Amino acid sequence: MDFAHSAKARHFIDRVAAFMADHVIPAEPLYHEQIRSAPDPWAQPPVMEELKARARAAGLWNLFLPDEEHGAGLSNVDYAPIAELTGRSFIAPEVFNCAAPDTGNMEVLVQYGSPEQKERWLTPLLEGAIRSAFCMTEPEVASSDATNMRATAIVEGDEIVLNGRKWWSTGIGHPHCRFVIFMGLTDAEAPKHRRHSMVLVPLDAPGVTVRRMLPVFGDLHPPHGHGEVTFEDVRLPLSNVIAGPGRGFEIAQGRLGPGRIHHCMRAIGIAERAFELMCRRSLTRTAFGAPLARLGGNGDVIANARMAIDQARLLTLKAAWMMDTVGVKGAMSEISQIKVVAPSVAQTVVDQAIQMHGGAGVSDDVPLAGMFAAARVLRLADGPDEVHRALIAKLALKPFAAELAAAR
Repeated sequence: MDFAHSAKARHFIDRVAAFMADHVIPAEPLYHEQIRSAPDPWAQPPVMEELKARARAAGLWNLFLPDEEHGAGLSNVDYAPIAELTGRSFIAPEVFNCAAPDTGNMEVLVQYGSPEQKERWLTPLLEGAIRSAFCMTEPEVASSDATNMRATAIVEGDEIVLNGRKWWSTGIGHPHCRFVIFMGLTDAEAPKHRRHSMVLVPLDAPGVTVRRMLPVFGDLHPPHGHGEVTFEDVRLPLSNVIAGPGRGFEIAQGRLGPGRIHHCMRAIGIAERAFELMCRRSLTRTAFGAPLARLGGNGDVIANARMAIDQARLLTLKAAWMMDTVGVKGAMSEISQIKVVAPSVAQTVVDQAIQMHGGAGVSDDVPLAGMFAAARVLRLADGPDEVHRALIAKLALKPFAAELAAAR
């Protein structure tokens, strides 16, 4: 693995870093103020559309897509440091049209969408004209095992009929959200991973109801939010099924691989910004006659945080490199490893930065409280830590089990 950034990656890294410093980070206070002061907190803050227009005009748009027809033509390794940069700000991914769940939905449509599906849904997503959501998790079952899914997507003639209740549908509160990708059980008698389908569902389709927005640590996170949605006899043309009935799990695996790289590198961006805030605080805040950096074990805290962030970054870059060279299946262990490591490191570093800031750390004067919530949530999103550890152990034990079996 070559640790140097490619010339193409360096070109975009430098430009994104400059755009972040010049436009995105300075706009954060205004963005949050526009949400707080708006008559409707679920309206899009005007500054976001201004930033998106600037980013698109600068050619910093859809950077996550690896094909040059739709994106910047960056590999997973090339895009990873850019995702880290955007992870430093909650608003940055949307600014560059690189925000989840739109990124995953766009990847699905690029890889599996029909020409009609691409024209209707992919094109406006690529243009940043609309947003979308993904409806997979369900409140009645342990969704860490997706085969538990109870929601149904039943084929009836030339229609697909949807029924079920989903929640934690991120982004469904956004005023520009126009459709969701729904995953449901189509054939209970088929092999376990051929039972489910993914369906494109207009948000205004009859029978689709957003029941409530769900708070995370007491915050509804407008204007995006996370919703609970019911689907009651939602009838759609069979042409709304992505790639055909029964291919839901196949699509999900293709969707989650790159998405986990993005999540983990953004988590490292969170950790890096928290680390910088912690270091500056430790050098400028004095207690008991000395800077905080020289008190107690704070030097060890800073050193350990530096090492942990760098280790997490290297592991994530290794996973990205393996995805580029051997594919998602060949990198399954590494993808699960980073999904455990990166959010945990981010959570720990942010927690230490909060401690170093004292009361300010849990206020809105610094972004640490929101960072902590984001890192903690990421230890559940896209599979909880325990599920990923189980896969890592299974893959680690596999050659030894084969060795023992051969020796018998």
